[in-house]
Amino acid sequence: FFQMFLSSSTYPEIHGYLHAKEQGKKSWKKLYFLLRRSGLYFSTKGTSKEPRHLQFFCEFSNSDMYMSLTGKKISGAPTNYGFCFKPSKSGGTRDLKQLCADDEQSRICWMTAIRLLKYGMQLYQNYMQLYQGRSGCSPLSITPMRSISENSLVAMDFSGRRSRIIENPTEALSVAVEEGLAWRRRGCLRLNSHGSPLAISNIGTSIHRSQSWFHHKISREEAQRLILQHGLVDGVFLVRDSQSNPKTFVLSLSHGLKIKHFQIVPLQDDGKLFYTLDDGHTRFTDLIQLVEFYQLNKGVLPCKLKHYCARIAL
Repeated sequence: FFQMFLSSSTYPEIHGYLHAKEQGKKSWKKLYFLLRRSGLYFSTKGTSKEPRHLQFFCEFSNSDMYMSLTGKKISGAPTNYGFCFKPSKSGGTRDLKQLCADDEQSRICWMTAIRLLKYGMQLYQNYMQLYQGRSGCSPLSITPMRSISENSLVAMDFSGRRSRIIENPTEALSVAVEEGLAWRRRGCLRLNSHGSPLAISNIGTSIHRSQSWFHHKISREEAQRLILQHGLVDGVFLVRDSQSNPKTFVLSLSHGLKIKHFQIVPLQDDGKLFYTLDDGHTRFTDLIQLVEFYQLNKGVLPCKLKHYCARIAL
């Protein structure tokens, strides 16, 4: 695990087993966790990395990470190699997300990876300011301006014998687009419900069907009942087909002890299909992108998407 993180020839995929304290309980459960750009997830089915088996655990933009020194004594953790996430604006211990690793090396690797994901761009800029300052260059023109959601990312090229940082913003953008297309092509190999591969042209309109938060044809009343069963907690959500307009979708979200419904509208622009919640100001090529964005950003919503109501297969 540690060796993979340090010397991988491609972008390292951080995953492995961790012990997690169950919310509101004294018990701990060993789960398979995966680190993603949008946060930390665990698999609901063994070591499966399929999106439909991944459940959101914690995001980092509004949380601070701490190393736990007395988790075994105070919280009954299985080991002493604990760490936790605490919401930045909350002072209650019940909001803590507690984890522990099997050994110190694993804990260091997880905490380092998460800190790099959250502060990577800032660390790079700090280094470049010092480097450029010593060489007499102005630190104001070190790196191009990036959006807030990209501040934790550093564009890297691993295609050669030695890795390099991509300084040119145009090159970085083209690499990101290429990686996105490659991910879409890999998605083509997934089978649909009839056992045949999905066509490339249909990926954007059907890839969300494998997600646990997507409920195919349920009514507004059924959506409200599912959210009520989960609890009227801010950020509980699901996505469903619209009953009134077959071409659109609806995001049902709990906030302020009320359930609100937001229409996701498809848009055609220059022959391409997009989805939007805000009349086209923010556009997404598929519903997975849309959900992951609003898990990180509140946008036009009253709160971020935090906990999804899972679809139960009968």
